[in-house]
Amino acid sequence: MDELTHLDARGAARMVDVSAKPDTPRRAVATGRITMSPAAAAAIREAGVAKGDVLAVARVAGIMAAKRTGDLIPLCHPLPITSAAVELIPDAGGVTVTATVTTTGKTGVEMEAMIAVSVALLTIYDMAKAIDRAMTIGDVRLEAKSGGRSGDWTRG
Repeated sequence: MDELTHLDARGAARMVDVSAKPDTPRRAVATGRITMSPAAAAAIREAGVAKGDVLAVARVAGIMAAKRTGDLIPLCHPLPITSAAVELIPDAGGVTVTATVTTTGKTGVEMEAMIAVSVALLTIYDMAKAIDRAMTIGDVRLEAKSGGRSGDWTRG
């Protein structure tokens, strides 16, 4: 098992010092899904939710969240994100969200991609909960990352 880098020799939490690492291009892709009733899914697809365009608002929420990851996850470094894209694909049973985040920096953007997906999914729930309070958010996961010392990784 790899060493836990966010703990010092005494076991106390710490922010990892990345100052000696070179800046390299970094990219991460994450996905997640919200499942819901056919009525809620249809309302979202047809822009029939009283609060407004659920998919447009969720896309912006995801992008904003990626930019604020360093404020949300205590030991994450704030990063100069160069791109954050959030794709939402509605279907008869819910919405699948994919976030792709890039930067050129000393540390990766995996957390930024997963935060973007999570907040987009929570925004969908918030906007459509009047139609279906039993919606379920799940399967938030990293699909791929590239760059850095550990190189490229893709879910198998």
